[in-house]
Amino acid sequence: MDGFLNINKPAEWTSHDVVARLRILLKVKKVGHTGTLDPAATGVLPICLGKATKLARLLTESDKEYRAVMRLGETTDTQDADGKILVRRAADGLTEDRVRDVLVLFRGEIQQIPPMYSAVKINGQPLYKAARAGREVERAARTVIIHRLDLIRREGSDITLEVTCSKGTYIRTLCADVGERLGVGAHLHRLVRTRSGPFRIEEAMTLSEVETAVQEGRIRERLLSADRVLKDFPSVSVTHQGARLLLHGTPIGLQAVGRLPKEFKTGQSILVYNVAGDLIALAEALVERTDAPDSGPAGKRDLFRLDKVLVSADD
Repeated sequence: MDGFLNINKPAEWTSHDVVARLRILLKVKKVGHTGTLDPAATGVLPICLGKATKLARLLTESDKEYRAVMRLGETTDTQDADGKILVRRAADGLTEDRVRDVLVLFRGEIQQIPPMYSAVKINGQPLYKAARAGREVERAARTVIIHRLDLIRREGSDITLEVTCSKGTYIRTLCADVGERLGVGAHLHRLVRTRSGPFRIEEAMTLSEVETAVQEGRIRERLLSADRVLKDFPSVSVTHQGARLLLHGTPIGLQAVGRLPKEFKTGQSILVYNVAGDLIALAEALVERTDAPDSGPAGKRDLFRLDKVLVSADD
């Protein structure tokens, strides 16, 4: 069973809990996910099965979309509703226009300091372990991109936001930072991930739906192929000889390629298909697309090298 499932993670389950449950339900050894959701959060959790686990890295790079409820006037030690309330301040005087004005400041490239209650490792130790021990660890700010940050509605102190962001964005930190800028503090009260790359919540399965599909023998109907999930990623087709060389670790040039992607950058991951149209490997681009030769002696220049084998080199 090789491919992807779009799972709607329930509240109070860790992402690891979901993986473990699916491993039992599907009787598949290789199961992974492409982006952790906090236990309290719900929504899209892309799952990789079998050989598709080798493609998980590509999907972790994708943008994400969330619907978040930010509670104004309360600051917590975890930046979400599971934490201890540290400070309460009145937020009655804040208008929606004032909130919208501050949200504008958090669109585009911003700097975030990872929260102490997170899996980010400093000197090999997850931050949450230090936090539970009562220690504060110095963390460097990270650049993330907020593509969209819109106020959807306000109900008392609760502000519903819709967010589209780059990988590595902490929505609870975003809420805490917005609350600080507003002068009243805030924390993340509820969170639903509505999209992760090509996976959308409208098409996601609950765990009970997975169990039913397994019992009725219909689970393969819900399995998403790599071709479908990764259709927008750059890809290259290679000749028989090119496939043989690449799968044995030899970089290939234009003479081994049947079709080049329209765009690619140095170091970018490229999907590799053989002449039969089978996805056989991931390759790393060695040049920019604009530097790739079209023909002639320069066509012998190496363009791609093996990143990850997805089939046997003898297939």
